[in-house]
Amino acid sequence: MTPKEYNLCVDQFADGLFRFIIKNIRDEEKARDIVQETFVKVWQKVDDIPYEKGKSYLFTTAYHTMIDEIRKSEKMQRMEAQHQNLQSSHNSYSDLKEILDDALRTLSEIQRSVVLLRDYEGYSYSEIGAITGLTEAQVKVYIFRARMQLKKYLQSVENVLEIPA
Repeated sequence: MTPKEYNLCVDQFADGLFRFIIKNIRDEEKARDIVQETFVKVWQKVDDIPYEKGKSYLFTTAYHTMIDEIRKSEKMQRMEAQHQNLQSSHNSYSDLKEILDDALRTLSEIQRSVVLLRDYEGYSYSEIGAITGLTEAQVKVYIFRARMQLKKYLQSVENVLEIPA
């Protein structure tokens, strides 16, 4: 990939990359850092990447960078997420987006990632497999299980509405 093609990839895919990361980690500063680090990593290997594979390489690199970041602070995030889930289950919701975001937070890292790549970014199962390092069958299983968990969460009235005692 030439520097000009690299810049074209950055222009075309930066927004989608940022949306994917922010939906997964819910922290704008960290998302910006991860996207920036992704661009640096891709730039360092720009000569080895064919232009046609630029989008896939960007998302794959971003995914792995995000996973590395999550693992660095995994214990703290788990405790905070569990605390937030306990608090949010007792709140009243007026916004569907809030409900969906809370439902996504109940998923594991990999489930959330594959669901967002499929349903939010529109990737095929094979593309998601290439990005995450999973087989196509594993991707389908993770997506199926994640959707079932989301369905169960969303069907639970307690998670959607505050019911007075």
